[in-house]
Amino acid sequence: MTTETALIASNRQARRGQVHPPAAIVARSEGTILPLGASWIEAEQAYNFMLYAEHAESVVLLLFAEDDLARPLLEFRLDPRVNKTWRVWHCRLGGDIGEARYYAYRIDGPRAAGPGLWHAYDPEKVLLDPLAREVFFPPGFDREAARRPGSNLGKAPLGVLPRPGPSPDPVPDRTPPLQPDTAIIYEMHVRGFTRNPNSGVPPERRGTFASVIDKIPYLKKLGITMVELLPVQQFDPQEGNYWGYMTLNFFAPHAGYASDAQAARDEFRAMVRALHAADIQVILDVVYNHTAEAGPDGPTYSYRGIDNVAFYVMSDDPRAMYRDYTGCGNTLACASICTWSLILESLRHWVTEMHVDGFRFDLASVLARGPDGTLETADTSLLAAIRTDPILRHVHLIAEPWDAGWAYLLGTRFPGPGWCQWNGRFRDDVRRFVRGDPGMVGALMLRLYGSDDLFPDNPRDAHRPFQTVNYVTCHDGFTLYDAVSYNEKRNWPNGHGNTDGAAENLSWNCGWEGDEDVPVAVMSLRQRQAKNFFCLLMLANGVPMFAAGDEFLRTQRGNNNPYNQDNETSWLDWSCLERHADFHRFAKRMIAFRKAHPSLGRPRFWREDVRWYGVGPDVDLSFDSHSLAYCLRGALRDDCDLYVMINEYHEPLDFQIQETPPGGWRRAIDTGLDSPFDIAEPGEEAAVASQRYRVLPRSVVVLVGGDGSA
Repeated sequence: MTTETALIASNRQARRGQVHPPAAIVARSEGTILPLGASWIEAEQAYNFMLYAEHAESVVLLLFAEDDLARPLLEFRLDPRVNKTWRVWHCRLGGDIGEARYYAYRIDGPRAAGPGLWHAYDPEKVLLDPLAREVFFPPGFDREAARRPGSNLGKAPLGVLPRPGPSPDPVPDRTPPLQPDTAIIYEMHVRGFTRNPNSGVPPERRGTFASVIDKIPYLKKLGITMVELLPVQQFDPQEGNYWGYMTLNFFAPHAGYASDAQAARDEFRAMVRALHAADIQVILDVVYNHTAEAGPDGPTYSYRGIDNVAFYVMSDDPRAMYRDYTGCGNTLACASICTWSLILESLRHWVTEMHVDGFRFDLASVLARGPDGTLETADTSLLAAIRTDPILRHVHLIAEPWDAGWAYLLGTRFPGPGWCQWNGRFRDDVRRFVRGDPGMVGALMLRLYGSDDLFPDNPRDAHRPFQTVNYVTCHDGFTLYDAVSYNEKRNWPNGHGNTDGAAENLSWNCGWEGDEDVPVAVMSLRQRQAKNFFCLLMLANGVPMFAAGDEFLRTQRGNNNPYNQDNETSWLDWSCLERHADFHRFAKRMIAFRKAHPSLGRPRFWREDVRWYGVGPDVDLSFDSHSLAYCLRGALRDDCDLYVMINEYHEPLDFQIQETPPGGWRRAIDTGLDSPFDIAEPGEEAAVASQRYRVLPRSVVVLVGGDGSA
């Protein structure tokens, strides 16, 4: 193949009088199908390009210079007889590419031809490489241009050509194993964490990866060991999803979270290095179940225009070409080889190049759906391939084990061997119990024990309690403060007539709706209920997680779905740190208490080390019961014994303490008392002289044996 037949001079070249491409740019070879995406081959001083496009009939590689993004500097038409192997198109360009900095593709193929063949080719559309490691948005970037047929030159996102030279620092940090007795997950939105002017971060750094570094001393003092970042993979900046769940590219860090958009990759890596230096691990919330291209009327940025049929789960209905198990308009075909390879390559990239320690998978059930939407088994799904991958098997894998279809696969039903899972049952059962719902004592026992009903440790299943990620709040739903302040959602600012977001939040406003003119007694009860939630979360076996700002009772004013609120509604209000200083002290001490008592979070279930009681010697499992006690022995974990008494009744209850360790009991925690008596400083626990302890209404009491201080 000659360069004359493979290369087409651009408009700019024609203006310069060049009828042939620059002689320095040559088709070095036909290229190879590996490595994936666009790569710099140092040994050959050449670029290799590969693209999976099974049904494409014409593929043109476009190269752009920085000073003219509306016209390609160079167009390279791939010849399927030379530049294609199986379903993969590839080429290699060597020599001096001069001003070229960005790249994209134009692709054409067959028209839509019925069920399973809903092709969506547009030969004029500029398409982003799904495997691009960095994404550039031209000043004229326009989402609407991607939604309309025809050209979007100068308005489309482009891939950034890899930098010549070897990749810097390619070896990942070794991810330490998950330690259930000390692990504390802090779910954080990078922008919302410091965007508020009262965050104390310099204006030019607020809401960026760099700003997280500024807050590391705060995270360390709080006791955080893992930050779980809401999506940081490049999402559509014009779609309006503040949370970031409309992913455009699975490799590039979101440019909007960088102090310098052109250096997002470097800034992200610097943040990870700084967190690691502080012994804080980094978990990414990743969205591999759908893309920003949404439904049939959504933008064509990449996947749809490259191979709609290969990348998405198709339906038989011409009025709705996509099966939608995500609620976002499309579902990635995770059983297809192109998507399977894309996801694995993306995950490996974030581990080996970006040094993250694990992932939380949004709507993870989708990753187990086959070509027709049915669920694969634990032996055949992509989830199993991820768990057993030589690189990924060493990192933390956390699933949101459901999707927007009918799949709710929490526990043993989840087809991912050995995965950790967000435990939605923990959230729901603990909220119901603390709210005062009847008949919830048995459910609370299961959740505190480690949810062995969901993660059984019988000889066949052999699950571990650290597979349950326990939480009462997350980004989706009420904040901790709002869960004790609102019975009804207030989502009017979202623009959907208050119809979005869950209608049932299992919340209780403590007798006064909202946050205006709250009586002192109601505010006191709210603080007590919030302490109860936080206390039970930290006492439970499993891995605790809470949403950023809950430690100082931030509010979203009753909005339980602020996915599009890039404003004070979602930004952390750091003034709450002072306003709710007593609660912040309690939360910080409660985290320290959990870490000081390894008998709470164990790699195995409590088994014979726990004895369950009520106000007397027997657990009251009756429908109207709201109380529970238990003694957790700590000898096997080199810990003192703990005695916990829980009263969610509206009257005080007198508990008869059923066990007494050598040296007696000392009171470490009583949420019914005002600060600072609600939780003792280490070594200052008050001695308990009597076997009878009055637990105030809606309170949790924790005693430590002997001199076992927190």
